[in-house]
Formats: sequence, structure tokens, C-alpha cells
Amino acid sequence: MHTTTRRNFLVLTGISALAAAGCGTAVGSGTRNTNTLRYQGSVGQVSPAELAASLGYLEDLKLKWVGNTISGPQDIQSAASGQTDFGGAFNGAVVKLAARKAPIKAVVSYYGADKDAYNGFYVTEKSAIRTPRDLIGKKVGMNTLGAHHEAMLDIYLKKNGLSRAEAEKVERIVIPPVNTEQSLRQRQIDVAVLGGILRDKALEAGGVRKLFSDYDLRGAFSAGTYILTERFIKQNPETARIFVTGVGKALDWARTTQRDEVVAHMTEVVAKRKRNESAATLKYWRSYGVSAPAGRIEEKDLSVWADWLTERGDLKSDRVSVRDLYTNEFNSNVKKAS
Repeated sequence: MHTTTRRNFLVLTGISALAAAGCGTAVGSGTRNTNTLRYQGSVGQVSPAELAASLGYLEDLKLKWVGNTISGPQDIQSAASGQTDFGGAFNGAVVKLAARKAPIKAVVSYYGADKDAYNGFYVTEKSAIRTPRDLIGKKVGMNTLGAHHEAMLDIYLKKNGLSRAEAEKVERIVIPPVNTEQSLRQRQIDVAVLGGILRDKALEAGGVRKLFSDYDLRGAFSAGTYILTERFIKQNPETARIFVTGVGKALDWARTTQRDEVVAHMTEVVAKRKRNESAATLKYWRSYGVSAPAGRIEEKDLSVWADWLTERGDLKSDRVSVRDLYTNEFNSNVKKAS
């Protein structure tokens, strides 16, 4: 959270620059001015974009790694400010950035929740917390506020009859993901939000039980999207098509291919890129969680978070048009399936 001021500065300056640039005429032919996309990665992980590149689905388009991201909001802010060419984040963060008048467009889903990829809210095995109402006055540890985990908590509490005033008595604590399990076991918090490898390691160690998960609440759903700026799309529609279509194809490949084969391929990708990182955590990979064919975006993928943000008072109802915020125009696989 200590990076909030810096992030806001980057967003404001980046948006101003993009807005000014958007007033001019697109450079070149307006079809394809680049065949290289700058992006941020994550240590020891292979994103859908990186997977698409490794499988040859991006044709002659190249990805240029410029560093690792610290969070989804930071990643899309970097794209909005022109520091990178694309970024990905929780759809609520995408809605919030668009509400600040950032000229961005969500173009393909890249992560979500399903029976294998989900975030669970865990308590210790002997915890007295059994029902939603038991959470009043308790501490819930999560990676950041105002994003996916807090949204799931609010939806869970509201669905089970707690008033807004009662829900506000559930304390939300920001804890680095790698420290969340330890904080739970040391009783510094009462509930820990765990996903992926951190969830699986905690379950292997035992002594914890699930209260609920995002998948329990909403079933399979797409939760995050890659964004491009409107200026980039205007100047590079063909590049956008190759990128979006390739990512969608990679998502379908990962969903329909044997897990062992996917993990083996990802491990090879990490080894080849030589970033002085370990691929050990990939053995816990199960799914990207994107159930929609080719990463197709649906209006509800964004509107549910816009409604949540509006209810919280973080967003004015007329601040953003969800229908204008996303497009499947560049996803050739979606067009073939429709």
C-alpha cells in the first residue's frame, strides 16, 4: 500500500500524456507500427501471453520483458502510461482505471476462477468461525484492498444477510501473500485468503479449513483481462488482432491439454528465458481459470465489479460505460465460434 502515491502519480501523468497524444493523428499506416510488445512478467510464472509466444501463436510478434509487476493495478497503470504496451488486472481495477478516464480497452480475459483455480478464505481447523455472522469483529488477511478478495468477502457477507454496517465490522488487513498462512497460524489474523501454490501448501501442511471460495460463490467466471490503450489499438489493429487471438488460443490449449504436459512446457519456458528464477512453483499450477472459449469477454465479467464499486461509493454510476470498456473485435477465435 505504500506505493499508492507513486501509482496514482504514474496514472495521472500517463493518462494526461495519452490523452494529449490521442488528439493527434496516428503514426504510419494505422495498421501495424510495431511487432514488439513490452510487458511485465511474474517470477517463476508463465502468463497466457508468454505461453502464446512460446507456442508460436503470436506469429512473428515478439514480447519484450521489461521487468516484473508488483500487482495487477500497477500492471495496467504501466500500460495506460505507456511504460508497457499491455497489462492485466482484476476487472474491478480495470473499471476503476477507466473511470479515471484512462483511454483503455479490455481485449481478452486472462485469469479467472474454476474448480482448480480459486481463492479460498481459510480459518484454522479449531476456529470458532463457522458462519458469515461469525466474521463480525474478526480480521481477514488479503493481498490488497479494493480488489478481488475484498469484493468476494463483501459479496459473501451480503449474500448471507449481513447489512452494510455489519459487514464494515469485519476488519480487512493487508498482508503480503507469502506471509498470509503464517499470520493465520500465529493467530495474527482470523481468516486468510489463499490461492494457487500458497493455498495448496497450506492444505498440505494441514490444520486449516475452507470457509468459502470465490468459486463457491459464483461458479466458474473470468476475473481479469488484458488491456491495450485505445491509441495503441488505433495505430496497431493488426498487432492487436495477432496478440488477442494468440492469447485466446493459448488459453484454449492450456484448458484442453493434459496438465502434466502444460506444466512441462511452462517449466521449459522458464528455464529458457534465463531470469535467475525458480520454476519449482509450477508443479502446483492447475488452471488459468478462464472458462470462456478463447478468453471471450462478457459484459457481466465487468459489470459485477462496476456494481460493487458503485455500491461501496468508490464509483459514480454514470462514471463508466461497461459496454464501451471491452471488445472481442480482435479475437478471431471468438468470431469463428460465434
